[in-house]
Parts: sequence; structure tokens; C-alpha cells
Amino acid sequence: MDRQRVSSGSIYEELYGHSRAVAVGDTIYVAGTVGFEYDTKTISDDPAEQTRQTFRNIESALAEIGSSFSDVVRMITYYTDQNDWDAIGEVLREQLKDVRPVNAGGRVGLIDPRKKVEISAIAVRKRPAK
Repeated sequence: MDRQRVSSGSIYEELYGHSRAVAVGDTIYVAGTVGFEYDTKTISDDPAEQTRQTFRNIESALAEIGSSFSDVVRMITYYTDQNDWDAIGEVLREQLKDVRPVNAGGRVGLIDPRKKVEISAIAVRKRPAK
């Protein structure tokens, strides 16, 4: 089966040999994505804004591959500081209230200490109605 790949331009994709997203058939796998603003090469210190930017980055990858966040069925949310969870959780609720995918989460250490949240996702493209 053919694979369709999307790159965000992150240096980590080139360094470690992965893609931002890969579609195999109707299933799309989105790599762990952070709140880095690739146009300005910046990242907010605010965990809520990092989470919003993470969603924008995921949405951009999904759009490039012919999908949207409404197709997301599974997510994993990683965060670095338990004290940030309420702010991150509020953004999750804002973004997911109509989608309602399954979600797992856990507190972890991320490579770059500025990064407070990372989200990976799986989406299934909707087939056109017959």
C-alpha cells in the first residue's frame, strides 16, 4: 500500500528519520507534535498557548494530507509538569469537545526543556457518502 508523507520542516524529522504525518490508506498517523511556531522559530512559555499551537501544527499536517482534526480517533498527550495540566486540559476540552477521540496521557521529560506538551494522533479519513 502506498504511503503519503508530510514534513513540518522540524530539524528532528531530518535528524531522526521520521515524518510529521504518514497516511496509509485512510489511516493517518501523526508523530509527536509540539507547540513550536515554525514560521517564527519560536515557542511560547505558556502551556495553554503551546497546546493551541500544537493543535495548529497537527491540523496543518492533517490538511496537507487531505484530512482534518474532525477525523482524529486517538491521541496521546504528553506533558512535562503536573502544574500545567489544568491549562493543557482546558485547551484539550476547547479543541476536542466536538471530536471526542480517545486520549491517553502521561507526564514525561521532553528533549527540549522549553517544550511543555507533545501530542500524537491517529486519524481515519471519512469516506465520501454514496
